[in-house]
Amino acid sequence: MNTALNLVRKYLPVTDWIRRYSKPDFRGDLNAGLTVAVMLIPQGMAYAVLAGLPPVYGLYASIVPLILYAMLGTSRHLAVGPVAMVSLLVIAGVGAFAEPGSERFIQLAILTALGIGITQFLMGVFRMGFIVNFLSHPVLSGFTSAAAIIIGMSQLGNLLGLELPRSSFVPGLLVQTFQQLNDVHFWTAGIGLGSILAIQLIRKWKRAFPGALLAVISGIILSYSLKLEDKGVGIVGEVAAGLPSFDASFFSFQDLGLLFPVILVIALISYMESIAVAKAIATKNGYKIDANQELIALGGANIGGAFFQSFPTTGGFSRSAVNNQAGGRTTISSVIS
Repeated sequence: MNTALNLVRKYLPVTDWIRRYSKPDFRGDLNAGLTVAVMLIPQGMAYAVLAGLPPVYGLYASIVPLILYAMLGTSRHLAVGPVAMVSLLVIAGVGAFAEPGSERFIQLAILTALGIGITQFLMGVFRMGFIVNFLSHPVLSGFTSAAAIIIGMSQLGNLLGLELPRSSFVPGLLVQTFQQLNDVHFWTAGIGLGSILAIQLIRKWKRAFPGALLAVISGIILSYSLKLEDKGVGIVGEVAAGLPSFDASFFSFQDLGLLFPVILVIALISYMESIAVAKAIATKNGYKIDANQELIALGGANIGGAFFQSFPTTGGFSRSAVNNQAGGRTTISSVIS
C-alpha cells in the first residue's frame, strides 16, 4: 500500500503538496495566475503566428498543457505554454513538409506536439534527464542568440507592413527590407516601433510594470477608435469561439516517421529551455526539482495538448519570471491561468 502511494506521489506530485495547500498559497497563486494569463493571451497568439499557425491555436496551446503540467510538474513556478524559440523551430521544421497556415501544416504541427510529448515522456521514464548535462554553454548561447536574431528578422514584414518571404536567411531579409523601404506602411510601422519603444522605456522605468500588457491594451484602443483596419493595418480579426475539442484525426504513423528529426530536436531544445528556467527559479526560492519528472510532466502536457489541438509547448523564461514575481506559490497558478 505504501509503495503504491509513494509511486503516486512521485509521478503525480500534486497529490503530495495539495494536502498542505493554504489560503495564503491560494492568494499568491490567484494573483500570479491572473497576471500570467493576461500576458499569455497576446503572447500565445503572437507565437502561433510565428509558428505559421492561425492565432487561435496559441489560445488552444494555453489551456490543456498548463493543467496537465500543474498535476505532473515539480517546479512551483514554471509557466508552460507557447514560446518563441519552439515556434521558430516548428515553422522551420514542419514548414519543410507543408505550406505554413495550410490545413496540412496545422495537422503536422499538432502531430509534432504529440511526437515531442511521447519522446520527452519516454526520456523521463527511462531517467534520461542527465543528457542535457553534456550540452556545452557556448552551443546553447549561440543557439539562443541566433534564434533571437532570426525571430526578430522574421517579423520585419509584419512590423513594417511589407510583403517579405518567409526565410531564416537574415542577410537576405535585410536586403529585401532595404529594397522595399519606400513601401513601408506608416500606421503599421508607427504602432509596431512605438510599442517596442514604449515597452523598453517602461522596463527602464520600472521592470516589474507590465509594459507589454500596456502596449497591447493601447494597441487595441487605437485600432478600435481610429478604425486602423480601414487604414491598411492588419488585425487578428475574428477568433473561433469555444474551447478546443478532443480530436485524434491528425495522427499518422507515416507522418510521425517523417517528422522524427524535427521532433527530436524540438524535444531536446524545449526541455533545455524549460529546465534552465525551472532550476534557476527553484534555486532562488530554496526548493529542488526532479529533472526526470520534469521530462514526464512536459511530455504529458504535449501529449494531452495535442489531442486538444495544441502545437508544441514548454516552459517559458518571461512568464515563469512573472509568475514568480507576482507571488505564485504552487502549480495551481497555472490552472488559474
